[in-house]
Formats: sequence, structure tokens, C-alpha cells
Amino acid sequence: FAAIIYSASVSVAIYAFWSYMARFYPHVTGAAARGALMGVMALGCAMIIAMSSWLNAAALAGSAALEQHLAETVQDYTADLDQAHQNALAAQSLLPDIQRTSERFSRLAEDERQNGALTGTTGAGSVVQLLTQMSAQLDELETGITASRERVTTLFDQGRAHLATMRTLVSAPGAIAPRSDEFSAEVVALSGVITSLEQTSIAPSVKRAADDLSLGFIAPVADGRAADLAERQDQVMQTIRTSVSAQSQVLSQAADEILAREPVAERRFVPLSSAEAVLRYAGDFIPAWAGAISIDLLPAVLVFILTVVHGAIRRQEERMPFAQRITAAELLEALEVQRALSRQGIDVEQALHSAEAEDERGRIDSNITSLDMAAKAPRKGPPA
Repeated sequence: FAAIIYSASVSVAIYAFWSYMARFYPHVTGAAARGALMGVMALGCAMIIAMSSWLNAAALAGSAALEQHLAETVQDYTADLDQAHQNALAAQSLLPDIQRTSERFSRLAEDERQNGALTGTTGAGSVVQLLTQMSAQLDELETGITASRERVTTLFDQGRAHLATMRTLVSAPGAIAPRSDEFSAEVVALSGVITSLEQTSIAPSVKRAADDLSLGFIAPVADGRAADLAERQDQVMQTIRTSVSAQSQVLSQAADEILAREPVAERRFVPLSSAEAVLRYAGDFIPAWAGAISIDLLPAVLVFILTVVHGAIRRQEERMPFAQRITAAELLEALEVQRALSRQGIDVEQALHSAEAEDERGRIDSNITSLDMAAKAPRKGPPA
């Protein structure tokens, strides 16, 4: 109801403004007065554009502007989903290093058990136990990263499904209002998926596991019965400790780099009205805005047409005889003067003839050339 009242008020104001301009401007002939009216017209045009043009633009391109807003939102959320997916999968790049280190510890444990490659003595002693322990810890970390990849893939597929639905709503036929409501629901669901992806990142767990490899290193006691065997076991376990510490530092630095990535910024979808949409995306709907403004300012062309026509009529009347351009008011006034002269006993025709005779004599006198020789200087002859 308020929109109807506003539209009616604007229509009445525009009609009154152009009516007065069409009535007064053509009859103003002075340069200063016309300049003042031109300033008034410019001010009125600016006010009309502020009052009405955005309504016309919303009527012409409101639905298209809202669809543009939805399309821009889809692009933004697509970028957010991709960024969250990349952040969640960043820890997967550590998987080859973890697998390679685990396999190396496992292979060393097997070689020590079978051939005594490290201590020179075969069997499952404390060195084999330590290597097996480190390999098992790395295997657990590998299992956690692999499980997180499956979870990330599932969430990413859900996000893509929401994006596909949103794209369908943008280009679907029909009214924009119900599509915008469904779009808002999909945005809420997609935001939840993006948040879950951010929380699914395995990088913090990798960071803690890498620190535990070094800080939580527990070396078993050398169980060799011979003194030289126990000494060799201690040396090998010290070497393993150094290797585990180096590997832990590498994994910790890689996890820090992943955690230092910029997280996905929180985004909120704000529904717009058709008027807000055409104002925000005005650059994409220049033809609609041009038409909306032209609709309101078209009467200015009619005002200028009337001005040209009235000017031509005035110039034509100036070249016409008085009898053909006399107005009814002037005719009535002349008749009143004639009756007044008749009441005073003055013959109008005789007075008219007398006036014409005086005019004729004045014209003849002005055309007579003086022949008085005394007034002229003697003509000089040629020199002797």
C-alpha cells in the first residue's frame, strides 16, 4: 500500500512540474528569464531522477538484477568452497613423506631381525622393538590422514551439490521471489559444509603427532647380554632418536605452513530488493537505466518543441498586417474608442482622412530636394 501511495505521489508531482514548464517556458523570451527557468528545469530533472528513475529501473530490470546478485553470490561461494577444500586437503601432501619414513623404519626393523643389519646380531631385540614402534606411530598418522581425505571428499561432494542447485535456481524460469527463498536455504546448507571442511583439516593433528614423535620418544633399555652388544644397541637407538627428531621437525614445519594458510572468510548472504539490486549493479544495466531516465525526462523534449513553435509563431505574426494579427481584446478596445469619439461629435472617418493627409504631406516634405543655389558653394573649375 505504501508503494502505491508513493508511486501516485511521484506521478502527480512529475505531471505538475512538466505541466507548468510546458505552460510558462515557451512564453518567456528574455535570456535571463529563460536561463533561470533552465536552472529550475535542471533542478526538477535531478529531483525526478532521484524520486522516480530507480522505480522505473527496478520495473525494467529488477528481476535481472536480482538474478545477477544470485549469480555473484554463487561465484563467491564457489571460491570459498574451493579454498576450504584446498586447505582441508593440504595435509595430504605430507602423506608420501610419512609413508616413506614408516616403510624405512619397518624395513630396517625387518633387516635387523633377519640379518642384524644395525647391531650385527640377528633377532627381535630392543632395536627392532623401537623401529617397529616408530613405524606403527607413523602408520597411525597415515591412517588418520587417509580417513580425513575420505571425509573431505564427502563434504566437497555435498558442497558441489548445493552449488549445482544454486546455479539451477539462478537460471530457472518463473518468479524471482520463491527462487530467492530457496537460494537462501541452499546458502545456509553450503555455509555449514564449508565450516565442516574448515574443521576437518588434519593439519593440527599432524602437528601434534609430529611433536609426539620427538617429545614422546621412549627408547627401550638395551637387552643385549653381552656388553658390546648392549653398547651397539645404545648407539643404534641414539641414531634412531636423531632420525626421529629430524623427521618430527620436518613434519612439524610442514604442518605449520598448512596451518598458516588464510582461512575462509566468513560470508553472509544478504537478500536484496529489486530496487537495491538495480542500484548495486547499475553498471551492468546501463540500457535499463537509460530507458528509466528517458521515460521521466521525455516531457522536456515536448517543452522545447513548444518553445520552438511559439517562437516561430511570434516571428510570423510580426510580419503580418495589423488587421490580421489584431486580437479580440484589441478589437473590443478599438470599438470602445470609436464609440467614445462618436459621443463627443468627432467624425472618425474625417479624423482618419485628416491623419492620413498629414502623414502624406510629411512624407512628401521629406522627399523634396532643396534647390537653393545660395546654399551651395561655387563649383571649382579645372586649374589654369
